[in-house]
Amino acid sequence: MNTQAQTINKTENADKKAMRITGSEAIIRSLIAEGVDVLYGYPGGAIMPVYDELYKFQKEIHHVLTRHEQGAAHAAQGYARISGKVGVAMATSGPGATNLITGIADAQIDSTPLVCITGQVASHLLGSDAFQETDIVGISTPVTKWNHQITKASEIPEVLAKAFYIAKSGRPGPVLVDITKDAQFEEFDFTYEKCIGVRSYNPVPKTDIAAVKAAAELINNAKKPMIVWGQGVILGEAEAELKAIIEKAGIPAAWTILGASAIPTSHPLNVGMVGMHGNYGPNKLTNECDVLIAIGMRFDDRVTGNLNTYAKQAKVIHFEIDPAEIDKNVKTDVAVLGDSKDSLAQLLPLLNKNNHEAWLEEFRACHTIEFERVIKHDITPTKEGLTMGEVIKQINLETKGNAAIVSDVGQHQMIACRYAEFNVTKSNITSGGLGTMGFALPAAIGAKMAAPDREVVAIIGDGGYQMTIQELGTIFQQRLPVKIVVLNNEFLGMVRQWQQLFFDKRYASTEMTNPDFVTIAKGYYINANRVTKREDLAGAVKDMIASDEAYFLEVCVEKEDNVFPMIPSGASVSDIRLS
Repeated sequence: MNTQAQTINKTENADKKAMRITGSEAIIRSLIAEGVDVLYGYPGGAIMPVYDELYKFQKEIHHVLTRHEQGAAHAAQGYARISGKVGVAMATSGPGATNLITGIADAQIDSTPLVCITGQVASHLLGSDAFQETDIVGISTPVTKWNHQITKASEIPEVLAKAFYIAKSGRPGPVLVDITKDAQFEEFDFTYEKCIGVRSYNPVPKTDIAAVKAAAELINNAKKPMIVWGQGVILGEAEAELKAIIEKAGIPAAWTILGASAIPTSHPLNVGMVGMHGNYGPNKLTNECDVLIAIGMRFDDRVTGNLNTYAKQAKVIHFEIDPAEIDKNVKTDVAVLGDSKDSLAQLLPLLNKNNHEAWLEEFRACHTIEFERVIKHDITPTKEGLTMGEVIKQINLETKGNAAIVSDVGQHQMIACRYAEFNVTKSNITSGGLGTMGFALPAAIGAKMAAPDREVVAIIGDGGYQMTIQELGTIFQQRLPVKIVVLNNEFLGMVRQWQQLFFDKRYASTEMTNPDFVTIAKGYYINANRVTKREDLAGAVKDMIASDEAYFLEVCVEKEDNVFPMIPSGASVSDIRLS
């Protein structure tokens, strides 16, 4: 690919004075020019020249040595998700590069802006099966927004400028740049110019005012309108516009798990979470609304259930930045392409002031049913064993809904998303589309470094925790006051729930014999506690949140509790089960 032909008119505060430097130094200076102040990575032979240069720039860029390259990718994700900036991860060739892939794939499906830099064997060895050579460009192509291999030092500034532009612009995503070792040693005359555009790449479609007017007309005439918003609202920084719209038009609004926190949990028009383990009302009433307004979400199968029965009675309006998502899963009546902040700002003055009190009352009635059948048993249980829901409730009490909650994947994730209180946007950081166990611990590292003044609480199951448990070493070495809560039910809980409900309780390979988590945490010099009794929970959570240092809290919960409501796989959202 001729990047000179592809990249156009880059003129943003360019330093035109060239300096003769190596490719390795050019990489570091390029990162500094892009405002990178923290970098997550793991050194090795093919990237060692860059690390040697990084040693000289420790005041400009803080490098975080994670204990595994997957941890570096997830930490960069956590950093990006809470800051809105591009996260950066770096690894060596071969297994170092391939270990990044899970985090890159996670970032791709969850639209997280990352730039991943990998070392590669020298260019004359490419294709020779040299030691620690892998075709990381070929491997990563399906899970990156863009990737490129550099074999000449002179390519470095232009390719990295393009990488940062592509990662952050439009619908964000991960970019991988693979750099051969000889390109890292080679000298050239370095200048850096930020990329402001790429030929044939149109990251933000211009909003069509005719489509906005058509959407407004449908909304103004609706009797039972319903909004479902996703992470596109947060990525587009359109929280204020969304809030203004639902308040002016009186529309009940529900969220996908990645959209959580865009509007405070306590807002009277926030009717809860959609999806497989979402709230009863917004799931069931999706099939009763007359206008469904989707904003910055992709109609994932966990949200829609059976597409043949999903919202067939409704006119569908889809606000979306990515044309590929329009009509991909759900046929739309009005598609409004563009940046969510701009599109919603244009929609707001066209909406009539309205309220839909009778329609809202249907959501309240559903909530009453769900509270009696599910919620009160989750958060104020009568059984002897502790529940996951009461742990989240206690965390809410101590953090007042202002913490950033970083959850892993499984039952605890669904409970955290359902019951955590969010008063601040960018507060629900979790692996959505890929469902990556092991995400939370390293992602919490990145989140805390991006927002040091915020309380960051990682909610993790005993299964996922052991996939990246080694990142306790990173927390200790970096002296990060991350709060870690492991909800230990001695099972791979979500799989066990499905085995109970759909496989006649054949618990095949899901029961866990766990180590002493408290002793392990203390081995990493992290304060730690274990709770097994309800009367000890409040004090333990209080001590954890009050700590100025990293803190690990294991809570031993009921082994065979299930998460409800639940939409069985392949079922209609109308078939949501409360037990």
